[in-house]
Amino acid sequence: MAGRRVALKAIDWVAFAERVPPNQRGMFNALKTRSDGISAKLASLPEKPVAIDWSFYRSAVAKAGMVDEFEKKFKALQIPEPTDTQTSTINAQEAEANKSAQAYIEGSKARIAQYEKELAKFKNMIPFDQMTIEDLNSVFPETKLDKVKHPYWPHKPIAEL
Repeated sequence: MAGRRVALKAIDWVAFAERVPPNQRGMFNALKTRSDGISAKLASLPEKPVAIDWSFYRSAVAKAGMVDEFEKKFKALQIPEPTDTQTSTINAQEAEANKSAQAYIEGSKARIAQYEKELAKFKNMIPFDQMTIEDLNSVFPETKLDKVKHPYWPHKPIAEL
């Protein structure tokens, strides 16, 4: 059992606590308390169970052969350990989450670079109150009047009246 204890992953409670939102702090503390209790209980158990003194039971039990039968059945008893079916699923979910987080980080870096270019444009442009219409159209091309699309702007064509 001690070999299995060593193989279990240790939980970094400090790093875990940093990621817990304030509204879930109570649930986190309850989880940590329960986990510590289970760990302490597991650590208090011996690595191997105490051996049964079959000779004592042979001398104490009146019915002959009963203890021998129990001993034979006890030694034949094999309790299977449960198989771990969830670790592979959790690892796949973790890999998928890491991949999506990495894609989000890359997208964020691209957006940051775009926003920095826009910020540089705004820092280097003429102050708005000193701009002419031509300056405004050169800095913001979308404000330029499209005479083909709107030839009578700001007036409506006579046909639309």
